Formats: sequence, C-alpha cells, structure tokens
Amino acid sequence: MLRVKIESAKGIPKKTLGNPDPFVTVIFCDEKKKTKHIDNEVNPIWNEDLEFDLKGQSLASSSVIDVVVKDYETIGKDKFIGSANISLKELGSGQIRSLPAKNISLLGDKKQDTGAVINLIIDYKPPANATSSANNSKDKESVAEEAGKEDDGGEGVDNVVDGGQLVPSGAAPLPGQPREPAWKVTRKRHRALVNKPQDFQLRIRVIEGRQLAGNRIKPVVKVNVCGQTHRTRIKRGNNPFFDEIFFYNVNMLPSELFDEYVILRVYNSYSVRADSLIGEFKMDIGYVYDEPAHAIMRKWLLLSDADDLSSGARGYLKVSMMIVGTGDEPPVEKSDRNEDQDDVEKNLLRPAGVSLRSATLTLKVYRAEDMPQMDDAIAQTVKHIFGGVANYKNLVDPFLEVSFAGKKLRTKIIKKNANPEWNQLINLQIKLPSMCERIKLTVYDWDCLTENDTIGTTYLNLSQIASSGEEIEELHAEDDTDATSSVDLPEAHVGFLPAFGPCYLNLYGSPREYSGLPDAYEELNHGKGEGVAYRGRILVELTSQLDGKPEKKVEEIPRDYILVAQKYQRRRKYSLCAVFHSACMLQEPGEPIQFEVSIGNYGNKLDTTYKPLSSTTQYSCAVFDGNHYHYLPWASTKPVVILTSYWEDISHRLDSVNIILYIAERLHSNLTSLKTAILAKASDTRLAEIWLKLINYLMEDLSSCHMPELEGKPNLTTLDLQLKMLRNSTITSIREAAKRMKEGATDIRTTIADIEDWLNHLMQISEEPQNSIPDVIIWMLRGERRVAYARIPAHQVLHSTYSDKAMGKQCGKTQTIFMKYPMDKKKGATIPVQLRVNMWLGLSAHEETFNSFAEGTFTVYAEMYENQAKVGKWGTAGLVGRHKCSDVTGKVKLKQEYFMPPRGWQWEGDWFVDPERSLLTEADAGHTEFTDEVFQNEVRFPGVEWKPAPEPFTDVNGEKAQSPEAFECPPGWTWGDDDWDFDHNRAVDENGWEYGLTIPPDDKPRSWVSTEKMYHMHRRKRLIRHRKKISDMPIKAMKAESGEGWEYSSLIGWKFHSKERSSDTFRRRRWRRKMAPSGSIGACAIFKLEGAMGVDVDEKASKKDTAKQFGASTPMVSCSFDRSFIFHLRVYVYQARNLLAMDKDSFSDPYVHVSFLHVSKTTETITGTLNPTWDQTLIFDNVEIYGNPKSIAHYPPSVVLELYDRDQVGKDEPMGRCLCLPVVNLNPAVPVTPRLLWYPITLKGKSAGEMLVASELLLKNKSDDTELPIVPSRKDGKFYMVPQGIRPVVQLTAIEILTWGLRNIKSYQLAAVSSPSLIVECGGQVVQTGVIKNMKRNPNFPGSVLFMKVLLPKVDMYTPPIMLKVIDHRPFGRKPIVGQCTIDSLDEFRRAENTEVAWSAKVSILSTGLEDVILDIEKTQTVFNTKTIAEEDSVDWWSKFYSSIGESEKCGPYLQKGFNTLMVYHSELEEVPEFQGLTDFCSTFKLQRGKTEDEDDDPTVVGEFKGSFRVYPLSDDPNISPPPRQFRELPDSTPQDCLIRIYIVRCIDLQPKDNNGLCDPYIKISLGKHSVEDREHYKPNTLNPEFGRMFELSCFLPQDKDLNISIYDYDLLSRDEKVGETVIDLENRLFSRYRSSCGLPESYCVSGINQWRDQLRPSQILQNLARLKGIPPPQIENNGSSLSFAGKMYSLLDFEASKMIHQHLGPPKERICLHVLKTQGLVPEHVETRTLYSTYQPTLPQGRIQMWVDIFPKSLGTPSPPFDIRPRKARRYFLRAIIWNTSEVILDETSITGENMSDIYVKGWMLGMEEDKQKTDVHYRSLDGDGNFNWRFVFGFDYLPTEQLCIVSKKEHFWNLDKTQLRIPPKLIIQIWDNDKFSLDDYLGSLELDLLRLIPPAKNPEKCTLDMLPDMAGNSNSESSRHNSLFAQKSVRGWWPCKMEQDGKQVLTGKVEMTLEVVDDHFAEERPAGKGRDEPNMNPKLDPPNRPEMSFFWFTSPCKTMKYIMWRRFKWLFIKIIILLIVLLFLAILLYSLPNYISMKIVKPF
Repeated sequence: MLRVKIESAKGIPKKTLGNPDPFVTVIFCDEKKKTKHIDNEVNPIWNEDLEFDLKGQSLASSSVIDVVVKDYETIGKDKFIGSANISLKELGSGQIRSLPAKNISLLGDKKQDTGAVINLIIDYKPPANATSSANNSKDKESVAEEAGKEDDGGEGVDNVVDGGQLVPSGAAPLPGQPREPAWKVTRKRHRALVNKPQDFQLRIRVIEGRQLAGNRIKPVVKVNVCGQTHRTRIKRGNNPFFDEIFFYNVNMLPSELFDEYVILRVYNSYSVRADSLIGEFKMDIGYVYDEPAHAIMRKWLLLSDADDLSSGARGYLKVSMMIVGTGDEPPVEKSDRNEDQDDVEKNLLRPAGVSLRSATLTLKVYRAEDMPQMDDAIAQTVKHIFGGVANYKNLVDPFLEVSFAGKKLRTKIIKKNANPEWNQLINLQIKLPSMCERIKLTVYDWDCLTENDTIGTTYLNLSQIASSGEEIEELHAEDDTDATSSVDLPEAHVGFLPAFGPCYLNLYGSPREYSGLPDAYEELNHGKGEGVAYRGRILVELTSQLDGKPEKKVEEIPRDYILVAQKYQRRRKYSLCAVFHSACMLQEPGEPIQFEVSIGNYGNKLDTTYKPLSSTTQYSCAVFDGNHYHYLPWASTKPVVILTSYWEDISHRLDSVNIILYIAERLHSNLTSLKTAILAKASDTRLAEIWLKLINYLMEDLSSCHMPELEGKPNLTTLDLQLKMLRNSTITSIREAAKRMKEGATDIRTTIADIEDWLNHLMQISEEPQNSIPDVIIWMLRGERRVAYARIPAHQVLHSTYSDKAMGKQCGKTQTIFMKYPMDKKKGATIPVQLRVNMWLGLSAHEETFNSFAEGTFTVYAEMYENQAKVGKWGTAGLVGRHKCSDVTGKVKLKQEYFMPPRGWQWEGDWFVDPERSLLTEADAGHTEFTDEVFQNEVRFPGVEWKPAPEPFTDVNGEKAQSPEAFECPPGWTWGDDDWDFDHNRAVDENGWEYGLTIPPDDKPRSWVSTEKMYHMHRRKRLIRHRKKISDMPIKAMKAESGEGWEYSSLIGWKFHSKERSSDTFRRRRWRRKMAPSGSIGACAIFKLEGAMGVDVDEKASKKDTAKQFGASTPMVSCSFDRSFIFHLRVYVYQARNLLAMDKDSFSDPYVHVSFLHVSKTTETITGTLNPTWDQTLIFDNVEIYGNPKSIAHYPPSVVLELYDRDQVGKDEPMGRCLCLPVVNLNPAVPVTPRLLWYPITLKGKSAGEMLVASELLLKNKSDDTELPIVPSRKDGKFYMVPQGIRPVVQLTAIEILTWGLRNIKSYQLAAVSSPSLIVECGGQVVQTGVIKNMKRNPNFPGSVLFMKVLLPKVDMYTPPIMLKVIDHRPFGRKPIVGQCTIDSLDEFRRAENTEVAWSAKVSILSTGLEDVILDIEKTQTVFNTKTIAEEDSVDWWSKFYSSIGESEKCGPYLQKGFNTLMVYHSELEEVPEFQGLTDFCSTFKLQRGKTEDEDDDPTVVGEFKGSFRVYPLSDDPNISPPPRQFRELPDSTPQDCLIRIYIVRCIDLQPKDNNGLCDPYIKISLGKHSVEDREHYKPNTLNPEFGRMFELSCFLPQDKDLNISIYDYDLLSRDEKVGETVIDLENRLFSRYRSSCGLPESYCVSGINQWRDQLRPSQILQNLARLKGIPPPQIENNGSSLSFAGKMYSLLDFEASKMIHQHLGPPKERICLHVLKTQGLVPEHVETRTLYSTYQPTLPQGRIQMWVDIFPKSLGTPSPPFDIRPRKARRYFLRAIIWNTSEVILDETSITGENMSDIYVKGWMLGMEEDKQKTDVHYRSLDGDGNFNWRFVFGFDYLPTEQLCIVSKKEHFWNLDKTQLRIPPKLIIQIWDNDKFSLDDYLGSLELDLLRLIPPAKNPEKCTLDMLPDMAGNSNSESSRHNSLFAQKSVRGWWPCKMEQDGKQVLTGKVEMTLEVVDDHFAEERPAGKGRDEPNMNPKLDPPNRPEMSFFWFTSPCKTMKYIMWRRFKWLFIKIIILLIVLLFLAILLYSLPNYISMKIVKPF
C-alpha cells in the first residue's frame, strides 16, 4: 500500500479578487485522489492521508506521483495553481520506507516557479511476499514528523533532518545481489601525482543529445574548461547528433586542475533572449580523474536549469571525457549500438541504481576570529598623535565567499572588525550525487579602491563529510566471491548526506605580520601550497535537505540557531610544552637564532592581543660542527617553550584519529617489511612468517580497537555520529576480510594488493574534517626575520586519557623535524635546520600526567643584561640606543626591582651573573684543527737597518697581539708537531717577510709585496702554529664575581667573545635569578608561567609600547640534564645507483655528507660515475646525547646523507638526500648486525637515485671501549671499508655481452662520431669492444661478443648496475665520452647455470637458413601468379578490418563468406606482452649525454646501443669446466637491402591544429634518406581521418632502421604544423624470432582480398622454424591432410572442422602448415595502434594511428602484390517521401467567421542536409485538421551501406576552402506548419524518423498515437525491437504521429500519411520521379489532391471567398438583409412619395 500524507502548503499565489480555495489532487498509475479544499487560505494545512492500493504488487522503482494543486470553484472549472512530480525510485528499490518531501516547489503551466511550496510524506508498505528492508530499526514516520517541524528551532532540526539520517544507504542485500546505495559522494583516491605544474590534456567528445526541451530548436553545445570555450556545430531538432571532440591542453598544478570545472551548456541558437539556455551540466575535473582510466566513456548527462534544479530534466547529453597526463595512455572508446547503450536511464552518469535528487546545502556562517591586520594604520597613527585611542587590531573588513560548482555567494561585509559575526545562511542548490567535490571558503578583506585582499582559504570536501556506504560495500566484496558466505554488514547505516559542524575551520597562509609592501607569499592565502602561518578561523555549519527550494540564496540566521551554536564555542585550557634537544645542519652561522612555537595566535610574539608567554627560545649563535654544517651549542641546558591556549574540547574526535593511525602505521610498517622480503627474494617460509605476523597483528589491532563513546561528549555533532558508524563498519569489514584471507590465501604476493587497499581505507577513515584545533607551527627567526617553519598537526602531539593508542604518535617523544623555507623555490634541496623536539599537548586538567613524560630537570630563570660602553673607560656614558639594564636585544629597558614572579611562583636565591656561552663566537668554535697566527712587525728609516716596530706583534688588522711565546694552548687542545714558523704559502721572500710603504695620514701600509725596495719602511712576517683538539671537555661555568662574566664586542651587535680586545667598545653580562613553584610539584608547574614579570614603564612610554615588549621579561625556561650518554655511531656507505648527471660529460663526481645531530663527516669523492661504490665506513666516536637511552633506542635521530657533486670551479651542487634510521644497540656486548638496504634519494621532491647504506648506534661505556666492534680494515690506508658480515656476499659470475652496434649517434662538439667503441663496466671490471671503422657504412661492432668475470652479490637486491660508455677515437689521441647508459637490473638477463644453449642455435639457423629458401621460392613463384578471383562489391579489406574490431554492421556479408579476420592490437606491437618487446635478439638501450639542467626535463638522448647480456654463475672450483658460451654463432652483421611496405589505415582523435577545433591531416614518412610527403591527399576538417594509404620504400638495415611516420596539418598560407609522430625500429622486427616482419594470416589464400603476401610459403616458414628450434623438419602426409611436427600430429580436419571452405583457399599442404605455424606464437596478421607524440608536449599523446608494416629482404625475392586498403566510397541514394494526407492536425488559427482552422503544409529534410529543405503546397482552410497533398519529396544523399551512415560534405562558412565531411545517421525530419502570409508561419509539430530503426507506421489514423514513438513513456523493449531498416524494406506506407512540447509535456499535434522509399542511383535512373508533382511525375504518378472547395487563399480569390465562405455560412443572413433592404427601400420611397401623393389628392390639380 502507498500512503501519501498531504501536510501543508505555503505561498499559494493570490487571485485577482480574494484568496484561493486550494485543494490537492494526487495522481498515481492513472488513479486520482483529492483532498478537501481549504477556503480562503494562501498557507493551507490539510493533514490528510490518501491511500493507493497496490493490489499485492511491489512498487516499481520507476514509479512517480503527480501532485496538482488547484483552486476550487463552485461554478465552472477549477483553476490550476501548480504541480510537482516526485520520483518513488528509492521507495521502489527498497532503500527506504518513508520518503519525506519538504518544500517541494510548485511549477506553473509553463514550468515557471510559482513561489509556492508543498510538504508531504510518502509511506510505502510492501506486500507480504516482497523483500523487507533492513531499515526498520527506527520508525521512519516518526523521524519524518520530526523533520517536518520546521518552526521548532531546536537542534533536532540540525542534527536529524539536515544531518542526513533520513537517507540511509540501503537495505542489506540478498545473497548474490549487490547493495544499491542511496547516492554516491565518496571519491576514489587515485591522485598520486606530484603537485607541480605539469602537462595535461582533456578530451571531451560531445556525441548526441536526447529529448532536449523546446520546440523548433537549433541546439548548440558550448564546453567550457579552464577558461577555454569551444562550441559544436548548430544542429536541428530535439535529438541532435554532434559527434565532435574538443581538446584542452593545460599546464598547471594537479591540485588546481582538479578543482576546475567542466561546464557543458546547451543553447537554442534560434533565440537571442536570456532564456536561450536549454540546460547545463557541471562537474569538477577531479571527478573525471578519479574514474577508472581517468575517463568517462559514452555516458548520458542530465541537463538541468541551474537556477531551478527542482524544475526537472531539460534533456540529456551523451559525452565522453578523459584526462591524459604524463605517462597515461588514453582509453579506447568503443561505440556500441546495443539498445542498452542507447537507454538513457541505464547509461546515465551516476552510480548504479541511484536516482538524481535535488538538494539544498545550507551553510550557516556564524563568526570568525583572529583575522590579521590587512589595512595600513595611517588613520590610527594620526588619531594617536592627536591624543585619540588608536585601534590597531581591527584594521580589517572581512567577508566570506563560498564557491561550489561554479557558483559564488558571499556574506555581508563587517568593517573594522578582526572578530566579525556574520550570522548568515548561504543556500546552495545542487543535484545529488554531486559531480563536484569541494566547497571553497575564502575570507576576503574588502577594499573600496583596490582589489579585495585574500585573508585565507579553506575547503569542505564532500567525500569527508558525506558517505554513500559504498566504501564498505567495496571492501566487503573485494575478497568475497561467494555472497552467501559473506558476513553481513552491521545494522547501522553508513550512508549519510553532507553534514558539518557547527565547528571552526582554520585558515592558513602567509605570515600575519602586516606590511605595506606586496606580500611575497600571497599565493598561500589562495590555498595554493602549504600555508606557513595561522590566519584565523571561521565557525560554520553545513546541513543538507533533499528536494525543496530555498526562498533566498543568502539570509540571516534565526536567533534560535545562533543560541544553539553557542554551546559549540565553549573552550577549555590546553597546555603545550616543547623541549628543544638540538638544532643542527644549519647552513651558515649568520645572526643569532631563536625558535618560536605557536598554536593559533597563542605564542605569536608579534601579536599583542594574547597573554605574553614563553613561546620563544633564547637567542643562540651557531657553531661550526667541524666538517660542513653549524649547530646551536645548547649542551646540557635545553631551551623550553611553554604555551597555554584555549580551544574546544574535541578529544573524542582526535582520539579516534590517533587510534586508526596507530593501526594504519603498524600495518604499513609490516607491509613494508613484507615487500622488502619479497624484493630480497626471501624463502617462502620466511615470507609466510612475515605475512602471518602482519595478518595476526592486524586482526589483533582491529579486534582491540574501540572508538571513544560519544554519549555526553561536548561539541557533539551529527557528523561525529555518522563518522563513528562509518569507522566501525570499515574496521569490522577489514577484520572479517583479514580473517577470510588468513583462512583461504594461497599466494602471498597476490594478497599485497588487498592489504594495500585495506591500508588505503584506514587512511581514508582517519581523516577528521571537524578538527578545530590549529596546527602547532615552529618558526626559526634570525633576529626579527622569519626564515623557516614547520607545521605539526595537533593530534600528533596530543595527550589522551582514553588509551595509549589514542595518544598522538609524537606525544612526549623526541621527534626529528626538518624545517622548510616558505614557498621554497629549490623545493627542499637544502635544509634550513634539523630540529630534535619533544612536544606534549594536553588539557590543563591533565597537566600532572606531563610529569611522566618529562625528562631532565626544568629550571626557570628571570634574566636581564647589564650593558656598558667604552669611552676612555668602561661605563654607561657611551650607550647609544641601549639601556643600562635591558633584555638580550638591548632595546627593552629592565630593572631588577621591577621583576615580580608570576602567580604561584617565588624567588629562589638572589641575582647572579651567569654568562651565556651559546652567544659567544670564538674563532676555534666547532673546529677539530686550528691554526694560531701572529704577525711580527719591523720598521726602518731609508738606509737604516730594520728594527722592531712599536707594536712588534699584531693581528692581521694591525691590532696589538700576544707574542708567540705568550700563546697558551687552550684546555682540550694540543700543539702540533711543528713549532712557530712563518707561512710559506704566501707571497713572501725566502725569510717570510713581505714589504710595504706607509703613506700619510695612514700609519700602516695598505699593500704588501714580496720584494724589498730601498723606499720600503715597513715589513711583516706571518707566524703560524697548528693545534689539534683532543677532547670535547665541557667548559666549567665561571663563578661570577664582581667584574667577571663580561662578553665583549667591537660594536653594539651580536658578535661577542669572552676575552677583551683592544678594539672592543661594548660589553655586557647576563644576570639571572632562579624561580621555584610555590605549590605545584613536578615538571607540570611550568604551565603556570603566564604573563610578563614586569617591565620598567616610564612616564614617556605608552601602554602600546609596553605591550610590544611583553616577550622581553617572560621567564626563561630550560631543561637541564645531569648526565649525558656517549654513543658510537658507524655509518656504512656502500654504493649508490641511478644518480643525476651534474657535469657536462654526462657523469658526476659524487660524495656524501653524513650528518648525525651536531656532527658530520664526508666520504671520499668518486669521479666520473653515476653509480659510485664508496665501500666506506664513517665512524663517529664520542657522540654526546642527552636523554634516556631507551627513548633514543625507540625514537633514534635520523642519519642524513646528502650527496653533492664535486666541482673544480664553483660551488658543489646538491644531488639529493636520503634518511636512514640507525640500529640502536644499548648493549654492544651483544652484537646486532645491521643490514644494508636501498634508501631512496630525493631532490626537489623527485627521485634522484638510490643509496645502499646501513648504520648502527652503540651505547658506549666510558670506561671500556673493548665492547665496541672491531674497527674495519682501511682502504688504501685512508678510509675504513664496510666490514665483512655487513657487505654483500659475492659469487664469481660470468657476463656475456652481445655488442651488436650503435645507432643514431649524435654529433659531439660539432663533429660527427665516426669511430666509436664501447666500454662496459660492472663490479669494478672493465672490457672494451673494437672500434667501428666507419659508422655510415656499417654501424655494427666488428667483434660482437665480450666476456667478463666479476664478483657479484648473491642477493639480487645488492647487484651493481652495468655501466656503458661510448667513446669516440679522434685525432691526436682524444677519446671523449659521447654517450653513457646505466642498466639497473640484471634479472632479465640472468640464466641458470645448467641452461641449455638454445640461443646460438636460433641465431645460427637465422643466418644460414635464409639462403636455402631462396632457391625454393624461385621454383614456386608461379603459385602466386594465379589469377585473382573477383570479389563482390560489398566485400573489401575494410570489411575484414571492421569484422576484426567487432563492428559487424559495417562489414557486410564478409563473415558469412567464411573469410578470415586479423588481429587489431590497441597498442604498439612492441607493447604486446607475448612478443617481449621484439627484443629477443637484442635490446635497445638509450645513450644519454650532458648535464641534467632541469629536473623536469628528461635526459638528452644522443643515440642507441643495440645489444644484450647473459649473466650466469661460475663455479669457484677451477677443476670444473665453465659452461658453454651463450653467444656463439651470430648472423652476418653486414647491411641488408629490404623492401618496406607501410599501410596507414586511419587516425583516431588527433590533436586539433586549426581554430575551428579540427585539422587537415596528411601523412609524411621518413626512412633513412628517403622521405614521402602525401600532402595532396590530405583529409580536410577532421580529427579521425581514414587514409587507407600504402607506401613502398627501399632501405638498408641497420643504417635506415628507424621508420618515422608523421602526421601534419595542411595549411594553405602558413607553415604546416606537425600533429605528432611515431618511430618504428625495423631492425628489431626483422631479427625477432617472433617473425614480426610479416604477420601470418589466419588462412592461406591464393586469390581474393586475402591473397598471401609473404615471400615464403607456410611450408617454407615451418621448415625454417624447425631448423631454428633444432628439431626435425615437418612431415606432411596424405597430401596435406595431416602433419607431424615437434613430436605432435596435426590434422587439417581438426583445424577446419567449423570453417567454411571457399574458392580462394590454397592447397591443403600449405593450409595445414599455416595452421601449425599459428600455434607457435608467431606474430599474426595484424593492425597495430600506435600513439603519436610531439616535441611540443612530448609526454602527452597527440592521437593514435592504426597501421602495420611489412618488411621483405630483397635477397628472398619479390613479394606478392600489396593489399588494397583505399577508403570506401559512398554510394548515391535517394529517399522518396510522398506526403499523402494529414489528419487531426491542431487548428491554430480562427477565421474571420469564427471557425478554428489551419492552412496546413508539410516541410521535410534529412538530418545534416538542412539546405535541401522541401515543402508541400498549402492546404488552405482545413477545418478538421485533415490535409490532402499528394506531394513527393526527393532527397539525394551519399550513403555507406556497410557503415550505415550518411556522408555529408559541406562548407561550414563561405570562407572555408574545403568542405567538412560528416558522418551522420540517416534520419528524416518531417514538420507540420500553419501558413501565414502576413506574419511568421506557426509551427504545429514534428516527426523524426531514423531510417535504420524505422518506426512501424499505423495502417489507419485511428491507430496512430504517440505510443508509437520510442522516446515516449510506456514503451517496452519488445516494441522497440520491431523497428526495421528502410534500406532493407525498401518501401513503406502508413501513418506516423507528430508531436510538440506543451507545458513540459509531449502532446499529439497531428498525423501524417506517407510513403517512404529508398532507391539507389541506378534504380533512380531506371524509374525516375520528380519532386512535388513535377515531371517526370511517375513511379507513382501523383494526381492533384482532391481538396474541399473551401481550400483556397481568401486574399487571392475574393469571389471564391464570397461564394464558399461568406455565402455558404451567411446566405440566410444575406437574404434577410436583402429583403430588409428592399423593404426599407420601399418604405423610404413610400415616405418620400406619400406627401406629394396626399397633396395631389387634396389639391386635385387635374
């Protein structure tokens, strides 16, 4: 039973007089029921139930109900108000039982919006025998009733109705039946693209339209993508056929591209009005990319009205879309003519079983906070100057813009407010499922004069806030082939509509500091790239409502909703502690460095709106690490940052995220171990052990996983509830799938894909869209300048009390952070700094738990600096711009007496002097070796001897220094072996002196020379002495006494040193005072430190200045470690491979910087290689690390390996970086052997090679070093080698190299490479080929086989690559490297030790067998000279081609004749897996040269090496003989003369080159020096040309091995453009054992279109193959009926049992040989599809070409004639349509006599040939809709019978040179018109007839109805199957209906009786017929129609008008008028004559 509850309506339009009396009529299955009427009401409430009995039948999913609202009239007809149509698809499919329809718009008679809405509820109760739904857990009616309470204002409206619980995902499926989701939102995640600008190509094919709205329309489609617009040709009718393709080439970021939209709009080109838009469709490009193969193929799109989505469908558009990126292969589009494919409903773009529903997304925008300053403060500064109160905070005018699916709406502008409150609703009307993914929210700052500035951008992803439940279904079914054994999903419904919040969304972008200059990082505010700073947040809420239409797009939020949102803004206090353990890998020392930690605006030192916090570390100067980098010398005192902040309590959300991430990371770790084991080829037992561990851990984690309970949690939203159900369902499904896999898996390797899919699902459900806590941001500052940043998601460091798994991954743990430069153009090529930070974030209520995580002792100090200047003596008089007591910067004035401890803290002790050593910059800091220097000075007068100068010893600047004897060696250092001596490496004389002349007023020389002159008056000598560091002894803290602890500097700046110098003018010392907590115990007391301790605010300073200085007096917190641990680190750097070429010689000189914390070392440099082997151990002894060793073991610091290219001139270039975690051993007595592993090297986000390294970190016992591993042996006495046990185990291995030759070697240094040779390197061994004497004559090597013995690792993972170098032997002994190649993997070349030598046999037979066949072919040449039997016209080569690709409708009777087909490959022949790339003889290796200039460019290819390798093990026992060589006999390497036939069939989807979106392609072929340009046979205006061309060329192989086939675009005036090209290696095809030179056909024919074309007969080929395989030749018996080959017996009857024997077949002997050959894996007769590429976009395909190539060596004789593949030519046909009569044509006009009539005529044309329109004469004054014509239309057209398409050639514009050829289905358009002489004719109806699927006509007009038409509702497939082709019937006569759209519905407007006849040109000549009734009027002869006498035109026949119109209708009126006129005349005469008569009677004159 179906019950419709009519609730109420609103906004019923008023009548002219008074209010209406509305009632509702519901129509279902032709049954009508109505409600009572409500008197005088515009907002009626009925609350009536209307029930419809289904009579035991289930509700069909296609059912609909019509709701009609009318105004009740007591007298007369009820007046129509509005109607609505509601689909019952979801009720019928069993997804739901109650369908609430709220705010359904009522549409008027013209489908316009009336402004009225109606509310109703539809309930469905299925019959007892129907399938029950699983959704009965909750009473849907009660839920719907709650939903209907729109005016309650409670949160139930938000959380239930709009939250999406009303549309669940569907019932549990029956066994074997899939579940049908309600609608789909969730996206697949296939976007693993590097987010950098790259090339993309979008292809959009507009195929056809269907059921477009409107009458007499001329539709045109406009496609808009990424700002580019293309349009189709204008068509006619409601079902136009376009078939046009558009290309869009873009270069942009993938993230930006996926957010762009594809917009398809269909316009009526007739109309110029604003309503000319018929309908549109929008979707984002990311939706297409997420589809399989990144394509949507031949799908129907539902067109709708963008302004009124509830108005229903406006038509359908069939399109194909695909996105082609780098490396993508475009999918093949196959057209299918099946009825299912043409069924719009079945092929609509949407998930299966899902109906499109209109919905309204309501975004409630409440408020924002923390908006940054965006305007300058000039006005505020002026106000402040004049004594006003300046407001620097609210210098921003924010408003929010919402963008979705191309629509943009914005809120109001709130001026001068950093915390605006908008409180507005934004309504977005969409269709579900939506084809657009992200809602973009952008906050702007309004500017009245300039462009609005962007504050920040964020997104709402529909895939994260909505779900269809399909994820669980896919997961549930992916390993379950038997539906009956599956585990049912939980009862909860995981599908829900979009819902969000109320919750804050955080904005990130550029730094908040305002500057009047342009923002360098403005792009970050637009959402492009990772934001580097917090820029505020917005409070929003998203709700969804199905159906209905909002009254306004933007409106104010009701007060009740604002009050409800208040509870979601309750804050709790959070505490954050960050302990900085180390900061290393600094690139340069520079200014002092500090780090700032912030979360939101809390901690931002430049924001004055928050409490002052200890958010920054102390300034520190970097110290050299002794090798390459610098670090901050924090030693045992680590800086600590403390933050307190206030945020919403969302622990229930982040706990769930952390739990899922814990499971996912553990699964990822185990999966990585499993993949590594597979790569290392571990044993099956070991693999099973690792796999079982993975499954068990996963099941254990999933079983123990419990999401937090949500009941009673604060900030709980509807999305929280839905996400919990989704996560629980996913976890349950994965657990059950893992259980089934554990029980039934047989192959471990096949399970990896499923496990990866589980991991992907876990990562998807771990995303939390409602994360309102901002990320923690760490900034590195140099002075006041922000340099580098790092963003850490808050949940990673968040503490949880729920469970250990719920805690953040890095909470309370020391993590390594590599900071980044903002918008780094080098993309991370250099690291600003590496941090080791321990962070803890938690609620202040849980602060005490921090004690268990804290390491070390936390101390808190207040500090200030005492400053003095030297003006004669030290004092405060010379302090310029500095205070006596200040902060570390010297700019903020401080005093001891003003310092007050924060609340809860107290002083502990008095002030004391404590020098800050981290700011000292001593010259020897960080160095292990140092050279002390002093200059000895002497002076003289001219002619006098030299004597000591007044200052005998100075430094390099002339300042006084100590004498060499006074120098003391510092603690921890020792002098070198040498004593003080002069510097011999300077320009000095033999005694070390250099001389100079003093010129007044200078007192010192400015320049020095090494030669003494008489006028020299000054000389000096540089004395040096070396010292070395022997220990890192910590410097004991100086006890501060009066006058001690000063730091000195020559200027007031940052460069300080500890010892006073004569040039020093400034000094300072630090005073500190310790504080202790008064009440709290433990480390958590540091969280009580809030606010400044006091500053000296003098009377001149303003409060604003004081606020700026808050950070100066915050307490300094540090963490001290009483004990450090000494570790011993060993890094084993073995080798690298596939490095980038950084030098112009194609190689690099790599070395490695190895960094670990504050120490680093460098490996040796390996010159001239891309695959270096260092085999070096770097030992870091005495690495001091503070902290718990167990924590270090669990979370060790990373070993950073950075590769550099050594350059003789200039700076070394970075080559990449990789990270390696060391194996930590806390007990070195128990050895743990690390394992060498390959680690990826990355440079600028791209792969830059791999490095084989290992490392171990050993805890060192300070008293005993004997437990450490033995020091490895040294290499050449310098470097330590990788020790045994870690280095790979090697085995003696043989490598045979087939060096066949070099090809296409480009010139080097402007000279051709003429005499090259090849060098092969592997494993330290080198071999070289002989020199090619002349590359032009013979590019093959003279000696083709090389052999080398090398020691290679037994494990393939460690095998080094093979290096190929090509050198050119030039005059004067020059041998430059002209090309190189690296072969990474040797697996494909490996052979087992006992492999049989089969290759040599193959090659030897190939070289000798051909000559034996030559004589045979000459003897039997007459076989191919037999006369070819003529074929029928309907069968040609194209019939063979179309039958092979499955288009049987185009091949005619070809298959019925028993002819064979060919193989059509949809890829290049080399890409077919069975043929191994045709490299079985030798492979082709690309040679490269030159430096890698740009990481986005491919290396320069300069040639090719042809060759192959064989790798096999050798025995270590010398007594065992080595195995036989693999390459022993080779074919002759001399060039061969060959005949090449190139067959070009057609091109597919070429790239347009002309402005009209098309091109004029032609073929150009290049082979060696030969070139053929087929320009005269170009195909105009097409992207899919059918060439059908064959080219025959001669060449010599291998010189001319590359066949280049190019497609060009013909241009008359400009230069022809290349569309694309493809290159074929003919040499590989000739020498391949798959015999790809000429494919084998399926049958052996001696005549006909399939005539044998090879040089050799099948029997000869089979004999050659037998010799090739080394087996006996075939034995043919019984005259070819049987054959024995390779030990098998074959029978011809078995092969041809089911085949038709025709007259073209050859003798049985050859046929059976061919059948046997086809079983040997040889290349069959084929057509290959090759992709075209261009140099403009080398990574993107420019189209495809279908072709094949035959290669015939001329030494074997002349081949057979080539195939004829010329394109088919269309035949001329004529369609004769005789219009006999019309009936029941609507009467469109009213005559002057008041009669309804029409002047009928009929117009007709064929689709695509509108210029040949024909029309009948006019049947005037038809009063009953009948018309008589007897009129003949004759349409001539060109038709391809085999393809069933019409060929139409016409110019698009008059200026076009060529006609465009279109292929259009044969369709006849018939229209009925009403003739008007003085106005435009009126359109009465139309009929469209497909001649291939002709609608059977009715025999009489009574049976002619609209139900005959296929696109009308109610037609079954059985009826449509009766459609026949007119070409088969030849002639048909009957009645057809004409229709027209009225009020959105198709109505019958007339009937036409016609005779349709199709004849060809020969028949037309034999039986001619004229147009109309013109001569020759025959076949049949048409007589003039017998029309009524009243049928004429009144204007031209006035007499007939009077006779047949006026007289017949008004004759009695005319008679009466005449009689009346006679009577009146008589009376008039009587009256006129009567007086005279009377007078005469009286007078009687006579």
